[in-house]
Amino acid sequence: MSEPTEQELAEAFRSAPPIVLAAGPSETTATPPPPNETWELPGGTAWVYYGAGHTTLTRPVILADGFNTGPSTLEFSWEGLEVKNHAFISQLRAAGKDVVLLGFEERSASILKNAETAIAAIQRANSERRSDRRLVVGGFSMGGMVTRYALAKMESQGIRHETDVYFSYDTPHLGAYIPISLQAFAHYIRKLDKRFSDQINSDASQELLWRHIETWDAEPGVSGVRNDFLAALEAVGGWPQIPRKIGVANGVATGVGNGIKAGETAVKGKGLGIIGTDLRTQPTDEEALAAALRVITWKKGETHAAGLPGVDGAPGGTLHGFGILADTLNKILGLGVNDLIREHCFVPAGSAVAVRGLDTHDDLFRAIEPGEGELDEFLCSSRNEEHTKMTAELCDWLVERF
Repeated sequence: MSEPTEQELAEAFRSAPPIVLAAGPSETTATPPPPNETWELPGGTAWVYYGAGHTTLTRPVILADGFNTGPSTLEFSWEGLEVKNHAFISQLRAAGKDVVLLGFEERSASILKNAETAIAAIQRANSERRSDRRLVVGGFSMGGMVTRYALAKMESQGIRHETDVYFSYDTPHLGAYIPISLQAFAHYIRKLDKRFSDQINSDASQELLWRHIETWDAEPGVSGVRNDFLAALEAVGGWPQIPRKIGVANGVATGVGNGIKAGETAVKGKGLGIIGTDLRTQPTDEEALAAALRVITWKKGETHAAGLPGVDGAPGGTLHGFGILADTLNKILGLGVNDLIREHCFVPAGSAVAVRGLDTHDDLFRAIEPGEGELDEFLCSSRNEEHTKMTAELCDWLVERF
């Protein structure tokens, strides 16, 4: 069997679905019931389901969608929040809450832009609710950052949001993590298929990622786009001050990691067109080789990432980032790989509950104590589990506080 040509690989990539490093189902089979209302908003859509016994909007709970590429869809949200694991939408409606699923025209657009859609949804909910019950507003993953900024901006401008509770569900308040090796591979194959690279370099991705590289041979650092976003967040006060602020994490508070070791090979090329590729978890040794890169006959490249802690194994919500890439490559002739490690920590528990960042091993692995951080109250999961996985443990805790 001969090695595939660059043209053949480019055609194969273009015909395959894009590689998307994001939580939630890659495909949906859910058929959600028709919503009671659909709101067309600037930059997005909201799908409204009344709570039990309601015939009008009475006790709205706004749930903002998280990071991905392309537009939010009702089917995707329904699959993740109702079908795949715990039936959170049904739980809320049974408790008399009206569910407002907030989606965006482009989920990888700037958090600042999508926050304008969230503001429009908050104002619409307040104009339509037929009770004196104030709102619950929040979101999942990036959605928690979008609504955090939206509420804080409204307060900074003297706009009433009538919100009693702000919540976040495994939101990367202090940063999210995609292995440098995966980022490097995305940029390395850009001339074959730029979609993976575009996702890593999207505004929302750069705003969320703790460390980012724009090209495969760049040195990891804090993106200027993230710095601009953090400055904008600080300019509106950092957090909304009026509502009670609560949050949950898909990672544990004990400091016990997920068992993934630093500097281990996660994805290794075995097909003729990719032999030599070696994508690793974040190394902590002096060599700091994060990735060896080779596709077809291109010169082999190396990406180094020195001075960073072993985030892959940290306690927190996980993402099957290595697995998502491997599954795509294994469908392309000549690009077969061994996927030795499929997942990595994506949102460390300390980031999800706004206690501490990702800068050191101690930050990542030290136990989290009640009362720490910026939230008024939080709950960490009893196990490290998939990022934004809906569980009875976390959802019951939230509903009791809504």
